[in-house]
Amino acid sequence: MRKVILMVVAILSLLNMIACREKKSAVPFEELDSPENNLRDSTIYGVCLDGSAMNTLQLITDNGDTLTLSTIPAKEAGHSFGGYSIGDHMAVLTDDSKTKAIVIVNLTTLLGEWVMPNPMDGTSEMGICIRDGGIAESINQSAVIYETWRIVNGKLELMSVREGGGDFEEVEHYQLLYLSSDSLAYCNEDDTYEYSRPHPEEDYSGLGVDLDDEAEEDMQMVM
Repeated sequence: MRKVILMVVAILSLLNMIACREKKSAVPFEELDSPENNLRDSTIYGVCLDGSAMNTLQLITDNGDTLTLSTIPAKEAGHSFGGYSIGDHMAVLTDDSKTKAIVIVNLTTLLGEWVMPNPMDGTSEMGICIRDGGIAESINQSAVIYETWRIVNGKLELMSVREGGGDFEEVEHYQLLYLSSDSLAYCNEDDTYEYSRPHPEEDYSGLGVDLDDEAEEDMQMVM
């Protein structure tokens, strides 16, 4: 009887050890870095101050701290996007000492409408509108309906709903390739997206001049 009891105790101890090991097993990085867990997002948001220079970004953060960052590491790595001017809203990643900028994203430059030729016909434009407050909208496309955006660890996160996908929301993270006042490009493992600003059609209605058809054709030829 005693041997049976000892055997049962040994079995229970072994099962308990296995359970403890399972509980202490490492959580995959991908799970920790998922959209549902924002603990790893180290993005610092703030406004560019007048102490900024060619290789220095002075920032007052949303928490009220003032940082003076060397921009050389970000520039040398090709991770400085959109430049910076006084008053621009910025998103940055820094080193542990918070003296060097590793990634710089100018949110003010990022805002607005971005379009590319429609690959289906080539005559129209389609794209995305990035608005203040994390709002994203689709331009001339119904297959993908953008809803929100944000910067997460230097990458552009877009949340969207696809046509026919019900209410299922997709979250994609894109690596920024370049950003300027009139150009934007980002990519993931599958695709690269290159945008420019839309070119509005010339409007002469406010000039007080009525052009007949031939005059309009001549004006277009001159332009």
